[in-house]
Amino acid sequence: MDFGFLFASIAPVFAPDNLFFVLMGAFGGVLIGSIPGLTSTMGIALLIPFTYGLSIVSSIGMLLGIFCGAMYGGSIASILIKTPGTPAAAATVLDGYPMGQKGEAGRALSIALFASFAGGIIGALLMTFLSPFISRMALKFGPAEFFTLAVFGLSVIISISGKSLIKGLMSGFFGLLLATVGMDKISGFLRYSRLEGFYEGIPFIPALIGLFALSEVYANIENIMKSQKVTAKISGVLPGWQDIKTIARAIITGSFIGTFIGAIPGAGGDIAAFVSYSEAKRVSKHPEKFGTGVPEGIAAAESANNACSGGAMIPMLTLGVPGDSNTAVLVGAFIMQGFQPGPMMYVEHMDIIYAVFASMIVANFAFLLVGMCGVRLFAKVISLERKFLIPAILALSLVGAYAMNRNMFDVYFALVMGVAGYLLQKYDFPLSPILLALILGPMSEANLRRFMLIDNGQFWRISTKPICVVFLLLAVGSLIASVRNQRKINKRIAESGGEK
Repeated sequence: MDFGFLFASIAPVFAPDNLFFVLMGAFGGVLIGSIPGLTSTMGIALLIPFTYGLSIVSSIGMLLGIFCGAMYGGSIASILIKTPGTPAAAATVLDGYPMGQKGEAGRALSIALFASFAGGIIGALLMTFLSPFISRMALKFGPAEFFTLAVFGLSVIISISGKSLIKGLMSGFFGLLLATVGMDKISGFLRYSRLEGFYEGIPFIPALIGLFALSEVYANIENIMKSQKVTAKISGVLPGWQDIKTIARAIITGSFIGTFIGAIPGAGGDIAAFVSYSEAKRVSKHPEKFGTGVPEGIAAAESANNACSGGAMIPMLTLGVPGDSNTAVLVGAFIMQGFQPGPMMYVEHMDIIYAVFASMIVANFAFLLVGMCGVRLFAKVISLERKFLIPAILALSLVGAYAMNRNMFDVYFALVMGVAGYLLQKYDFPLSPILLALILGPMSEANLRRFMLIDNGQFWRISTKPICVVFLLLAVGSLIASVRNQRKINKRIAESGGEK
């Protein structure tokens, strides 16, 4: 390796003006990610025109700052108001919100910040050194491989089902049923409803906001005039040494899971976060505590979804194939600057590749700085009295539901999903399996149909594909481990109940 060329390539990244643009991007990303309904994709798309007059290093650095910052920003709303700021932060709700309700919002935010930063750095380093190898693996994914990946993801439903496996599975099946609404991806036939708002399927962002935010609003309306508030303890902007030792394993595992899943085009941070959360719960000595506010749950989800940022850049840079919606928009930014992502960039513009690697690492440090400065302010939100906080959450949720498509239909649908979420929670049905099924249902159905068309309906041929066999074995292993974990949890609960 020519280290002189390497240092000359990354030196512009550390110029004061470029660092300023990365920091501004990270600040905007954290802000966008923390507002339910606004996504990093939207933020990147909105700012691309403003980067036209900038150099390639400044423009890509600023957009990567938004990308990485929004990934962390999504955890803020998850922890404080039980509303994932971005779909990738949905798994953070499971332990982040309960920890906040115990008066430890500051601790939860600091753990999320540290795990996000560590996952982002590990993902960026893996992107830097392993991108050619991982991209070759991603290139082998076809419809059959995507279908089995979705099956593996759906096997996680048992891990996030809470106390009752039956109710968790029922929630998952309800989510899969919702995922079939809309236009058939293969034939174009409209299923179940001819309402224009359902042509592209269930509106995902409004569904997410309704299930997690508006259901919480409805549940609190009866107590809205009571002076209920939770005091957030803030001892530091970063987790203590004991917390770091506790979450280290979850962060490392989550980072590798996130990078690998992020490198698969079409997969994303939401899938990676749930898979990582399930793995952290599987290996835990106390799986029964997951869902009550444990640091490992937050760290596993946040490290995985932030590592996905680096993973998603791998197929974009090496193959010219976007890893997710964010990198799809970034492709446009590169083209606008006169560069075509793909194999030839490694031949003709290696200096730009090195600069992107360095910018990715700097972007993670930038949102760490923003998070450290803002964690005390963020944590104070939970200290507001419910009669002020609940109306604010309602207004923010309705704006978020409208903002994505600027469509009132999405607002009405979010309100309906809020009622559904409220009723399901009232009868102890978990909501996370519904969300996971909405993410993976369309992916599994469309790719199964494509595979069956390509292989003339011979489903058995899936067993001849090594990657498919690996994912199916992982799915079976995940199911067995999750059932065993749940039995262990139920046994411990019964023993503790017996002692009482």
